[in-house]
Amino acid sequence: MSFSYKPLWKLLIDKDMSKKELMEATNISKSTMDKMGRSEIVSLEIIDRICNYFNCSVEDVIEHCYKEGGQDGK
Repeated sequence: MSFSYKPLWKLLIDKDMSKKELMEATNISKSTMDKMGRSEIVSLEIIDRICNYFNCSVEDVIEHCYKEGGQDGK
């Protein structure tokens, strides 16, 4: 997968907040949280809710993981 939510998990630890508390505070469904736990893509609306809740930037929630070979796969 090309994106990771590790920054979000670290942010939750730093804020002493559980995933369940985040779900309740931002109205994120369990299935969406499960997708994030598997490093699957979620909508930008979800990322926006989290960023607005924490008053942070996208980079504080997700990180891009570069794939070997770049854009053209070489």
